[in-house]
Amino acid sequence: MRLGTLERAIMEALWAHPEGLLAQDLANALPSQPAVTTVLTVLVRLSRKGMVSRERAGRAHLYRATAGKDAFVAETMRAALEDAGDLEAVVNRFIGTVSPEAATALRDALAGRKEP
Repeated sequence: MRLGTLERAIMEALWAHPEGLLAQDLANALPSQPAVTTVLTVLVRLSRKGMVSRERAGRAHLYRATAGKDAFVAETMRAALEDAGDLEAVVNRFIGTVSPEAATALRDALAGRKEP
């Protein structure tokens, strides 16, 4: 799932604050300092995408990410591979671009994987 610039900034803030944030606090935390109404509009979009939940906190709402950043990145990677076409070529090109640390993490994850 692709995120726009403001969507991504909001999600980064929510991932950094798993306890949740109010829309006003989110607006204040973002470098671009968007209007609270703009943040609320984006939060509604993210909620419809299933990425954000909200709960009543007095007269406002507390917003939280529904899953961690690792789950989002993993799903994005899975979707990209699913759309790859020539999967072997894409994976080989990808492996050629990752850092040694990422290659080790991939190797270790594959070695520990249980077949379905």
